[in-house]
Amino acid sequence: RDMGLVTAAGGRTLLVEDFRIIKRPLLKRAFAERDEHDRPGNLIMITSSLPGEGKTYCAINLAMSIAMELDHTVLLIDADVARPSILRTLGLAAQPGLMDLLLDDKLELVDLLLRTNVDKLSILPAGTSSPRATELLASQTMHTFVTEVANRYPDRIVIFDSPPLLLTSEAQVLASYMGQIALVVESETTTQHAVKESLRQLESCSNVNIIFNKTREFPGIEETYDYHYG
Repeated sequence: RDMGLVTAAGGRTLLVEDFRIIKRPLLKRAFAERDEHDRPGNLIMITSSLPGEGKTYCAINLAMSIAMELDHTVLLIDADVARPSILRTLGLAAQPGLMDLLLDDKLELVDLLLRTNVDKLSILPAGTSSPRATELLASQTMHTFVTEVANRYPDRIVIFDSPPLLLTSEAQVLASYMGQIALVVESETTTQHAVKESLRQLESCSNVNIIFNKTREFPGIEETYDYHYG
């Protein structure tokens, strides 16, 4: 909780309630009928227009909140392969992960997953940096991997912490696999132009929503999150 993260033992805080509100429509669509592109709704990408808007904290907190559910497990994937930060945010050392899995066909997902002290939550780190990250994410190997993690367990939600949309090419590739996308927008900082351009890049996904981060709807209490449908 000291890091501003949702925890099951943290009590009924405003942060915990914010993410209970945010996760509910995402969970409702997670196992509904697939969209016209046959993308599974349990694949959820968290992204932003630019760095520093809070997407990684949102991804971690969403994963923590969903792990509190009685009927779901969560796999949190650090797919911000250029600037991975999930492990650093959680105080963990860098380890092999997604990029290594895509580069080495001898590796198995189970060997790279990090078990956590949060019941029902596993993490796949970004792994070794690669100058061919975009091509690896667009490969048939990645397509096979995404299909596997989406379908192997009937109760699993898979959350991808994506790179920022307006600075990288990887984010658009990742978006092509996703059944749902949440765009994190830093309130009073991110420009309308940046948000519109990001939404334009995500037009191929039929379920795009916005999480306004660092809003001050309740001045004097604490910064909050606000959720809107795209």
